[in-house]
Amino acid sequence: GEQPNKCLERGQSFSWNSSLIAHQHLHMGEKCRKSFSQNFRLIHHQVIHTGEWPYTCGECGKSFTPISLPSPHLLVHQWTHMREWPYKCPVSGKRFWSSSCALLHERTYRGERPYR
Repeated sequence: GEQPNKCLERGQSFSWNSSLIAHQHLHMGEKCRKSFSQNFRLIHHQVIHTGEWPYTCGECGKSFTPISLPSPHLLVHQWTHMREWPYKCPVSGKRFWSSSCALLHERTYRGERPYR
């Protein structure tokens, strides 16, 4: 049958308007016009064309993939440029990069062995 819902940019036609709207919300590369349903996948794909990862450390210039963000990878890396880790044990004064690591450390003072 006839498909009245046409994408003016790419020429594709759809039976349903909702399908056209979903199509128009795709993230599209500028060089090859390849479409991705998620923006981070488009950014990852663009490395093929540019050879550069878009996220870099302001201190040393190390690049990170979009897949590793916003997970702790970049934060941990950035903390390596700081003088101190952000979480401190109140008993020993030892510092940790995450609150969960600090809590695990503090449990040793209560005689707990979390991994045994």
